[in-house]
Amino acid sequence: MIGARAAAGISAAMIMPITLAVITSTFPEEKRGKAIGVWTGVAGGGGILGMFLSALLLDVADWRWLFVLPVVLAVVALAMTLKTVPDSRERSPHSFDTIGALVSTIAVIGFIFVLHEGAEVGWSDPLTLVGLAVGVVAAIAFVVWELHRGDASLLDVRLFRERGLASGSITLLVVFGVQAGIAVVLFPFFQAVLGWSGLLSTVAMMPMAVMMMVTSGLAPKMATKIGARSTMTVGVALVTLGLVLMALFVSVDGGYLSILAGMLAMGIGMGLSMTPSTEAITNSLPRARQGVASALNDVTRELGTALGVAMLGALLAGGYRSTIDGRLDGVPMGAADTAREGIANAIEVAPTTGAHAQDLIHAAQQSFVDGWQQAMWAGAAVMAALLAYVALRGPKNTAPRQADDAAVPEVGAAENAAAR
Repeated sequence: MIGARAAAGISAAMIMPITLAVITSTFPEEKRGKAIGVWTGVAGGGGILGMFLSALLLDVADWRWLFVLPVVLAVVALAMTLKTVPDSRERSPHSFDTIGALVSTIAVIGFIFVLHEGAEVGWSDPLTLVGLAVGVVAAIAFVVWELHRGDASLLDVRLFRERGLASGSITLLVVFGVQAGIAVVLFPFFQAVLGWSGLLSTVAMMPMAVMMMVTSGLAPKMATKIGARSTMTVGVALVTLGLVLMALFVSVDGGYLSILAGMLAMGIGMGLSMTPSTEAITNSLPRARQGVASALNDVTRELGTALGVAMLGALLAGGYRSTIDGRLDGVPMGAADTAREGIANAIEVAPTTGAHAQDLIHAAQQSFVDGWQQAMWAGAAVMAALLAYVALRGPKNTAPRQADDAAVPEVGAAENAAAR
């Protein structure tokens, strides 16, 4: 199963950059923004829809159908691809940047390790500091190596001198990170705090997904009227507002309604920020180099997702453990130790504690909400920093450039390097 998952990941990494490159290279300028909006909405909301279908299959069929559904969808996608996607081929004069790939992987693993384990063992623990040092050194080494490789680099870091490309990439990195992190903390809230099933929990996520998909399609029109930077600023501000609302009003007694307004604000904000961010990246490079733009877009999304899940998940877990200790008075020692591991463990062990069962469940739920608030405030702080950056350094509020006619300084990134 692990091998199959690895193969699926490699396949997805090969497919995703190409999808956006096909859109930006084939659609005319006047229709490109709308096409990117549709692509962004599907890419952003598709994960939630996938979780809904998975939960539905678990409720109405056998778990093995979870592996059948992707095969069916892949066959349909393959048929549509062969019929509609134009074919192209290009040979690269450079070899694959194996060293760059390995060093970048070490850097990402180091940072994710710090975010995940820091909450467990402590942020000043030697293990955490070693992980941080490895991540920083590897990241610096990657930049130096890519500058040395020049035209043959895996990722030409000189591209980030372009204002639109840099701001679009950073925005996608943070927004997708927050989106993925929110999904991680929402599901335990629905299931462990509210007691909902997996299917109902995914349905509860739908309002945010729908808002995101709808506003992703509306964002190009808004960007045409008020500019890409202004649209991104409004979107990032709404995401920040959504996180603040959830941090302020989430409660065990308030239930779903205590977070609904925040979810809706986040959904609208993500839709308004993701589409112009993607356009800012693609509009920064000419049509012949859309593979580079598409690859950068995909890398920032995936990296942001990994970092966001690690950061918000770690903050939630750390906040839960730091607050539940003071609520375990009278609970048997073995059960208390189990409850400290997480809210699901607490609910599972509660029936064995006799008269303390309800008190333990309530303590775990309240501690989870406390940890949730810490994660939301941290996310809001990150989004506030992004808001300031986009407002000051976002893409200029100008009409999209004509990719074919634009004169872009040759920075030497090879098309095949981006496609990786």
